[in-house]
Amino acid sequence: MSDFRHAARQALTIARRDLKATVMTPTFLLFLLSPLFMIAFGVIGSISASTATGGGEAKERIVVIAPPSEVATITAVDAQLRRVFTTATARPELRIDTPTADPAAQARALFNRPDVEVAAVLYGPLDHPHILRKPSSRTEANYLAQIAEQVLRTDKSGGVASLSKADTQVIGRVQATSSGMSQAAYFAALGIFFLTLMLSGQVVGAMAEERSNKVIEVLAAAVPLESVFFGKLIGAFGSALLFVGFWFTLLVNLPKLLPQSASFFFDELGTAVGPIFPILFVAYFTMAYMLQSAVFLGLGSLASSQREIQMLSLPITVFQFGMLGLASYAAGHPESWVALAAEIFPFSSPLAMAARAANSPELWPHALALAWQALWVAITVTVAARLFRRGVLKSGSPKRRPKRKAVA
Repeated sequence: MSDFRHAARQALTIARRDLKATVMTPTFLLFLLSPLFMIAFGVIGSISASTATGGGEAKERIVVIAPPSEVATITAVDAQLRRVFTTATARPELRIDTPTADPAAQARALFNRPDVEVAAVLYGPLDHPHILRKPSSRTEANYLAQIAEQVLRTDKSGGVASLSKADTQVIGRVQATSSGMSQAAYFAALGIFFLTLMLSGQVVGAMAEERSNKVIEVLAAAVPLESVFFGKLIGAFGSALLFVGFWFTLLVNLPKLLPQSASFFFDELGTAVGPIFPILFVAYFTMAYMLQSAVFLGLGSLASSQREIQMLSLPITVFQFGMLGLASYAAGHPESWVALAAEIFPFSSPLAMAARAANSPELWPHALALAWQALWVAITVTVAARLFRRGVLKSGSPKRRPKRKAVA
C-alpha cells in the first residue's frame, strides 16, 4: 500500500471517529435547529419594535382645515391618492377640521395638543395653501399639497369619478434580470460567509478539548499529524454538510409555501451558469469551510485555554468580514480589478467565485479556482500541523547526524 493511500485511510478513520462523536449526540439536534432560535429571536425583536413604533404612529394624523362644502371632495381625493401613495409613504390618517376665525392660529395650536400627534396641517385657500409640518414630516406635507392640487383639478373636471379603468395583469419573467443575477451573486457570497462563520468555529473547541485531554498527543503518536488534522477537518465538514443539506432542503421548498405575490421575488433571481450553480455553491462552500477550519484548527492546537481561543478568534472573524466586503464589491462590479483580486486571494476566492458563477456563464475559471483553493487548503493544513508539532509536541523535523570521522 502506498504512503498516500495509507495516510488517506488514517485520515478517514479519524474523520469517521469525529463525525460519530459529533452527530450521534442530542446536542447536534439543538445545533441543527439553532437557526430557528435565531429566527424566533429576530421575529420577537421585530414585533416588539413594530409595536413600540406603531403605538406612536396610530395617534399621528395629517389635518386639512377646510369648510364643510369641500369635505366630501377632499375625502374622495384622499381615498384615490392612497392607492398611489402607499401606507409606507403616507402613514397618518386624514382628519378634516372646520376653520375658525383664525385658521393660522388654529393650525399652530394643533401641534401642541396632548391627545393627538399632528404631522402636518393644511389651511387657507386650496389654490395657495399654507402647510405646517414637523421637521421629520416632509412626505406628509407633500401629500397634503397633492390633496390640494387634486381637489382643484377635480372641481374643474366636474367630479371625482374615475375617467378610466385599467385592466392590470400580473406576469413573471422567464429569464432572470441583470439586477437579479447581481442579487443572487451577493446572496451566494453572503450565504457562504454566514455558513462558514457559523460552522467553522466548532473545530477550535474540539481541538482545544482533545488537547487538554491529551487525546491529540495519543493520536499524533500513532498517526502522522497531517493525517490527524485532515481527518478532523473532514469529520467536522461532514457534520457541517448535514447542517447545510437540512436547511438547503427547507429553503428550496420555501417558495412553494409562500403566496404567489411573494414568490415573484424568487423569479427575479437567477444565475448565469444555470442549473450547475448549486454544485458550484457546495464546492465553494467546501473550500471556504476547509480553509477557515484549517486556520481555526491551527489556532485551537496552539491555544491552551478558552480565553486564548476567544482572543485569537476575534481577529480571524474580523478578517472574515473583510473578505465578505471584498467579495460583495466583486459581486456588484464583476469586471473590476478588485473582483479579480478577490478571486485570486485564497481566503476571499470561494466567496468571490461563487458570486462570479451568478454573474458570468464561463465554467473554465471555476475549475482553475477550485484547484487553486484546494492547493491552499493543503498548504494551510500542513502549516497548522507543523506549528502544532513544534509548539505543542515540542518536536521538529528530524535532525541529520554529523558523519563520524573514519578511525585511522
